[in-house]
Amino acid sequence: MGGSQSGSQGAAGKGTYGKDTLRPVTIKQVLDAQQPHPDAEFKIDDVEITQVSFVGQIRNISTQTTNITYKLDDGTGTIEVKQWIDADATTSMDTSDGTASKPRLIENEWARVWGRLKAFNNKRHVGAHVIRPIADKMEIQYHLLEATYVHLYFIKGPLDQIKQENGADGNAYGQDQAGYGGSGDTTINGRQMPNVSVAARKVYQTLKNSPQNNEGLHVQNIAALVGMNVADVMKAGDELLSHSMIFTTVDDNTWALLEF
Repeated sequence: MGGSQSGSQGAAGKGTYGKDTLRPVTIKQVLDAQQPHPDAEFKIDDVEITQVSFVGQIRNISTQTTNITYKLDDGTGTIEVKQWIDADATTSMDTSDGTASKPRLIENEWARVWGRLKAFNNKRHVGAHVIRPIADKMEIQYHLLEATYVHLYFIKGPLDQIKQENGADGNAYGQDQAGYGGSGDTTINGRQMPNVSVAARKVYQTLKNSPQNNEGLHVQNIAALVGMNVADVMKAGDELLSHSMIFTTVDDNTWALLEF
């Protein structure tokens, strides 16, 4: 099932199930993943990935004879997710099924995906093993924090190792965590940062250090990464906007850094 649509990952997928891993990621990480050659596994942070898990808001649903294609957006990027239809069984995720007892996927709602990154005709998509709606919105924030933690683990190493190398307080981890909740340094490109609150500094460092596309980050994503509630992030954002340190992009609640 799926035929030629399995893409360049088809050959690599054979025989890899014994070493399969499941990694929480953002969509930007998926789009930026490296593939040394067409038959190789993709890599994120120079580590091979086999299966990934991510969350996203469903922007579009396209039902075809052989598959259902969902376009998901998590604030860092968009990607297509394909779920193949078993002709011999009714999939529980078929949006045309009106059975009330089955979870339904609808546009503009959030979903969680487990699947494998694939490429076909130089275009990436995720072949979904499971895709389900998210009932508790806290799951979105939890996932973003988990993806951030795993990313830091692979680029910085285990926290215990960092503490041993940098002293008992684990200073190196603390510095990087400024982008995800710490206040960070007080300079921008070698110049003094304007006098803003600690919360505003946290939001600025998060925008500076977090994976994102040209549209920047949505307030909800920032709140999850920095560990603040949305109201406090909005207040901090107003400070940064007043100092021309950030600017709005696709809407009033999506921000990106302004060169300072």
